[in-house]
Amino acid sequence: MTKTLGHSAVRTRRRPADKFEDRREQLAAAALATLAEQGYARTSLRDIADKSQFTHGVLHYYFQDKTELITYCVQHYKARCIARYDSVVGAGTTEDDVRQLFCDAMIVSLIDDAPVQRLWYDLRSQSMFDAELAQKVAELDRNLEAMIFRVVEHFAELGDRKLTMSSAMIYALFDGIFQHAVLNERSAPSDGSELRTAIVELLECVAVAP
Repeated sequence: MTKTLGHSAVRTRRRPADKFEDRREQLAAAALATLAEQGYARTSLRDIADKSQFTHGVLHYYFQDKTELITYCVQHYKARCIARYDSVVGAGTTEDDVRQLFCDAMIVSLIDDAPVQRLWYDLRSQSMFDAELAQKVAELDRNLEAMIFRVVEHFAELGDRKLTMSSAMIYALFDGIFQHAVLNERSAPSDGSELRTAIVELLECVAVAP
């Protein structure tokens, strides 16, 4: 006779790979605050261990070295960031919607996530001297470029506008004004109004109305 198992007897078991990835995410979250505070060059795995509940040995088990841990942290954050900006495309049904939502997303990234943004720019600078790091940063940069272009392209389509620049140029310009805002935010915290003005002006330059 076949025995029927009740729901209580059926257990969903997570694969070891899933558990390993969950643990890496926990470690990355714990490490991010220290990394964002001290920067890439001044932080070691031991520094991170000293300021978290995890030992140096545990960190080394899940991450080969500091570079792997830091890039994992930034990749994890940027994935959330990309989802934030993709929601602008999903929710924006008019030019004004996209303009407003895009500015709001940039200001949240500037003010609420300033330490992580500084870490990102620090990591990108360090990549000029580290070939392995350069490859990972370049991949992230390509994803961010695509993210910005999706927003700008959607803005242009809604207003029947013409894009005047390539995806790479558009990203370089928006990234430039955002990096400038991040640098200024460190010395003179703001409400993001200057960044909002710059974004609105730049949108008009890269997507010209008919």
